[in-house]
Amino acid sequence: MRICIIGFGSVGQGVARVFTMKKEIIKKDYGLDINLVAAADSSGAAICPDGLNPDLLLETKKVTGKVSKYPEYGVAGLSGMDILDQVDYDCLIEVTPTNIEDGEPARLHMLKAMNEGKDVVTSNKGPLALTFSELADAARENNVQFKYEASVGGAMPIINFAHETLSGCEIKSIYGILNGTTNYILSRMAKEGSSYDQTLNEAQEMGIAETDPTQDVEGEDAACKVVILANSLMNMNVTYDDVEVKGISQITPESITLAKKEGYLIKLIGEVSPDSLEVSPRLVKEGSPFAVEGTLNVATLKTDLADDVTVVGRGAGSIETASAILSDIISIWKMKK
Repeated sequence: MRICIIGFGSVGQGVARVFTMKKEIIKKDYGLDINLVAAADSSGAAICPDGLNPDLLLETKKVTGKVSKYPEYGVAGLSGMDILDQVDYDCLIEVTPTNIEDGEPARLHMLKAMNEGKDVVTSNKGPLALTFSELADAARENNVQFKYEASVGGAMPIINFAHETLSGCEIKSIYGILNGTTNYILSRMAKEGSSYDQTLNEAQEMGIAETDPTQDVEGEDAACKVVILANSLMNMNVTYDDVEVKGISQITPESITLAKKEGYLIKLIGEVSPDSLEVSPRLVKEGSPFAVEGTLNVATLKTDLADDVTVVGRGAGSIETASAILSDIISIWKMKK
């Protein structure tokens, strides 16, 4: 399978690392030979029909900051659309930075790939939160696979799990912690009694929170995931604007202490149901499945046949998110055999 990666930040680099780690095992176990024929960042691209060396690609990015500096096969100044025009590939991995204003340029990248008969795997929440139905329709019309497990919960198995393992069930509602950064901050505040600002600074120093943490701490990231789950698992045909969103920036150590005295923790919870699309800080019982710490995500799917099913996994991390992308690639391959 010839792979084109557009976006070579944390997740894109994680995908390249996972390819190096798992290439031989995947070939042995599934008969899938992964061939990375192109990788792109904002500087341009590295393109080689015979396949790029993921280790050399990672080293080039580390040393120069640009994949376009890849020896012999680097090309500066190409846009994502240019690259898709020039490269002969089978599957696009779209992992450019999330844009929740208009979903671009990821939306255009994915539509172009689908319209040209290519499968698409993405972790990019922006286009999914804004134009899910358009993308899903394009995949169906062009008879291509569209996979996005990594867009919700990183390594937490939820979308494919619901579609496959719970395929006989109707999902009535989904309730959970869908953002690892906010869970880390709230967990640390509860454990240390520290202020929000102090804990956020600590999270930024550790690389858990972005330099501009707005999407995470104001609930925007979790709201995107609520939309993706609503559309993909409950066929609700909604967008980001349909979600009621409140973040954690106003939570004080005093409110956390008061909650703990009553046996509760404060967590940022996303809820998906026919009556509610919401992200907000809520009280959860200590000792409950939602009392997870660090960057863990957890979600409970309420079903008609299996009752409540709860999944847990790391919601952040380069390799963790890449693991979900790799599972989608393998899934596509198995469907085509």
